[in-house]
Order: sequence, then C-alpha cells, then structure tokens
Amino acid sequence: ARRRLKPLRTVVAWRGRAEWDQVMVGLYCGDSRLQQDALDRVSAWKSRYGPKMPLAVDCTAELIRCKVLDSSGRLKSHELILSYGLALVRFVNLITERKQKMVSIPLRQLAREVDIPVWVVDLRHELTHGKLPRLALCRKGCDVVLDWLRKMYWTRQLGNNLCEESEDEDEEEEQEEVEANAELDSDRWE
Repeated sequence: ARRRLKPLRTVVAWRGRAEWDQVMVGLYCGDSRLQQDALDRVSAWKSRYGPKMPLAVDCTAELIRCKVLDSSGRLKSHELILSYGLALVRFVNLITERKQKMVSIPLRQLAREVDIPVWVVDLRHELTHGKLPRLALCRKGCDVVLDWLRKMYWTRQLGNNLCEESEDEDEEEEQEEVEANAELDSDRWE
C-alpha cells in the first residue's frame, strides 16, 4: 500500500482566502477609503513577507497608492506624474526583467510576450529618458496596467471566484490553492 504524501505547504503573509479576496476587492473597488484599507493590509503583508512579496501585489499596491493620492487632491500635477511614473517604470522593469536572458532583449519584445501594450513600454521610456508625459497619459497607463494585473494575476490566483465559502473543508482546500499559487511571486511568474 503506497502512502500518499501531502504536498509541502508554503507560508504566505495573508490569513486565508477571505483576506486575499477582501484585499483584491478593496484595491480594485474605486473607493479611496476602502483602497487605503487594502493598502494598509498589503503593507502588513509586506512586513511579514519581506522580499518574498509577489511582484504583482507590490506593483498593484504602488499603482493604487498613486490613484488614492491623485483622488485626494494633495499633490500637484507634476508630483502626480512623478508618482505614477515611478510606479509604471517599476512595473515594466520588474515584469520584463523576469524574461531577460543572458542576451539583452528589447523591452518592447518582452512586453509583447507577456501581453503588455507596447505603448506602456513607450511611456516607460519617456518617463525614464525623455520629456515627462502628460498626467492624463500617466493615469491611462496606470488604468491599463492595473487591468492587466487583475487579469494576469489577481483573478487567476483563486479561479476568479470571490464568493465566500462557509464550509471549513472548502476554505482549507482554497487556502492550499492560494499557498500553491503564492509561488508565482518568484521565478515562475512571467
């Protein structure tokens, strides 16, 4: 009789599926107060998880933070451009660097491979090497990237099922799925 081995568990920063879902919904809800609550939760995750924090979670939080600052009216246009710009540059660099090999591959090609619109890479280029773009373009870039992150990362983590489960067994299975998918933060997430 062969013994079935249990898969190794991965330790994650969130308590379970409900907390993960709550943060995802909070980040994408459009309500600044709820978004700030979700950002605070992500900060707690980051303090627990450190450098293991999934890049997609980190990038999403930075972009949402820009939107919250924008809606607050506390920053001037130029400051918002710099804030959005840093978050967008970081996103493109972090996502595409995972696909870089020993040979340098153009960012536009890497972006196409992961379905990031080429104009977002061009925006990144302008932000780092050229004249700063208009705030409206930075806002649009942020929205497009947030949509990409939602499709390519957040909704895939739990099969896009945001319904609360009441049975403990279902929650335990879902937590194992979250833990297994948490590995997407490292070399496998491309």
